[in-house]
Amino acid sequence: MPTQNILATTMNTIKLCEERGRSYCIVDGASKFVGYVLNVIQKAGYIGEFEYIDDGRIGKFRIQLLGRINDCGVIVPRLNVSKERIDQLATKYLPSKEVGVLVISTSSGVMSHVEARSKGIGGIAVAYVY
Repeated sequence: MPTQNILATTMNTIKLCEERGRSYCIVDGASKFVGYVLNVIQKAGYIGEFEYIDDGRIGKFRIQLLGRINDCGVIVPRLNVSKERIDQLATKYLPSKEVGVLVISTSSGVMSHVEARSKGIGGIAVAYVY
């Protein structure tokens, strides 16, 4: 049985609902890590409020969409990125230096590439949004 990447499913659902012009989306398969990634994307202004819905099983997220996302996805395979290579990786996945956010999982938590660069720490690149 194939494994399911819950973060990839979440990002794909957000992208498809944005393309269809929906005002919100509901994502099955909630996890704490997905919540942390959504929090980073929310702080960057790409999504509105999101809430956890307990359905008695794995849970769901209801995410308010603002119509600001052109593309989003996960970085597979997950890449280790040093503090010196953050800008190089951002150039690879984002269209411009000032546009978009790389989501990086660090030892200090999940954060954007801008925050990781300012703190001088590296981590694992997991997703991008612009």
